[in-house]
Amino acid sequence: MTSALTVPGGTGSPTEPMSPAWPSPPPGADPLPGQLDRWLAARGAELVAIRRHIHAHPEPSHAEFETAALVARELAVAGLSPRLLPKGNGVICDIGSGDRVIAFRADLDALPLHDVKDVPYRSTVANVAHACGHDVHTTVLLGLGLALAQLEEQGELPGRIRLLFQPAEEAVPSGAPEVIAAGALKDVAAIYALHCYPQLPAGLVGVRSGPFTAAADTVTVTLTGPGGHTARPHLTADLVHALGRVIVDVPSLLDRRVDPRAGVSMVWGAVHAGEAFNAIPDEGHVRGTVRILNRDAWRDAPELITQLIRDVVAATGAEVDVRYQRGVPPVINDRMAAAVIAGAAGAALGADHVVEAEISMGGEDFSFYLEHVPGAMIRLGTGIAGDQVRHDLHQADFDVDERCIGYGVRVMAHTALAALSTGAF
Repeated sequence: MTSALTVPGGTGSPTEPMSPAWPSPPPGADPLPGQLDRWLAARGAELVAIRRHIHAHPEPSHAEFETAALVARELAVAGLSPRLLPKGNGVICDIGSGDRVIAFRADLDALPLHDVKDVPYRSTVANVAHACGHDVHTTVLLGLGLALAQLEEQGELPGRIRLLFQPAEEAVPSGAPEVIAAGALKDVAAIYALHCYPQLPAGLVGVRSGPFTAAADTVTVTLTGPGGHTARPHLTADLVHALGRVIVDVPSLLDRRVDPRAGVSMVWGAVHAGEAFNAIPDEGHVRGTVRILNRDAWRDAPELITQLIRDVVAATGAEVDVRYQRGVPPVINDRMAAAVIAGAAGAALGADHVVEAEISMGGEDFSFYLEHVPGAMIRLGTGIAGDQVRHDLHQADFDVDERCIGYGVRVMAHTALAALSTGAF
């Protein structure tokens, strides 16, 4: 692997000091074939430089052109044949040969946040930052591709691997359906991904079978009426009162119409009506999210929630318009796929470095792939040793312990080899 990337604000060297050092295989870990552990260790500084370059040059959803081009160039230098998505903001690349494919996905886009960190690789783009770790996801997948290219060159890769570098995970509509439409899942038997998780220290990963993240949809309710004076609410439709009924009653009723085991959460995040304290407005709005862990409950949600809102508003005399916008399905990890990556992570890091992941009510569009093929997502520990702040996801100061890149590559390399060798898919 070669790279001429420089780190903004640093010395201009791809070996700009890493903090902390690139990790060696943990005690109890199984070695990778083909001297890959030695190969990865020799190129750790280059992978860190790539991560820092991406971090310093983030691109928002649907506009990841330079990031995709960087990935394609690095893969091509390794002798691979990457292809850009039709829009040029994503990359698909196969390694090896065979009728059965194991796929791995990373996301490329950044968030509309200002980067407040005082580091050499701080974002150089105003109000755009890699505050969710997609720079790490991309670097890990790139490292996996470069490592497996070495195995393939040595004739030791026992099948075909596909790398999916996806745009627009953070957007609605998101990029996963676009990647699928480009043929990403053709011949794919199983698919894997990881996500940064600052609540775990670097060197640990979290794995679980079944529900992993929630579906995430958006509901917008618009109420209209004649308006009026607050002294005479009986002569009009009191929209503020009606909005209050929607805000309080609908989530409560929903809890009693859906199986509690489905994991349904409806939370309002924005409400607006009127300007004057003594005037009843003629229009009001409330917006919120619906998050659901159960796939069947998610499919039934739009009709049920729309009807509940209409029923609640009916008694108030207001007119109601409901816009229910689908976001992403729930991520539900396949049992066998989760078992494969749990075993591979144990081989990569040692069994005591694999923990049970918590369920998250956040949304992830990796779920779109799981609607078509079995697969699993894991949590990659990125927590910085001794850091009490945790640099949480979607925060302006988000950062990682860069040793997580090496751990992530090892886990995914072991997963690729394990998935290729199993007959479960």
